[in-house]
Amino acid sequence: MLDKSLMAGSTTMLVLNLLEQGDMYGYQMIRELEQRSEQFFSLKEGTLYPILHGLEKDGLIKSYEMKTEQGRPRKYYAINDKGRRLLRDKKQEWQLFSSAVNKVMGGVRYAE
Repeated sequence: MLDKSLMAGSTTMLVLNLLEQGDMYGYQMIRELEQRSEQFFSLKEGTLYPILHGLEKDGLIKSYEMKTEQGRPRKYYAINDKGRRLLRDKKQEWQLFSSAVNKVMGGVRYAE
């Protein structure tokens, strides 16, 4: 079982990374995270939406509505330049952190 504090520290980076690849709506992000992680990351809506709202409040992403084929509005999220800069910083932090952990644990060292 994964310690929830480990996941809490990485969800912002994962969400921003998804949005860097294209605008998405909430449920789409949940499915993408599950699929790409082979079901390892399975966020609930009650976990994802507060993250999205916080990112939007901090000016890292924006939201907009588009109508679905059925005519109902759907809220999409898009990363902006400030969010891209934070994502770049978070990726660098992650590389340093995971490299250090792997060195201590005797794991494989990634090319730098």
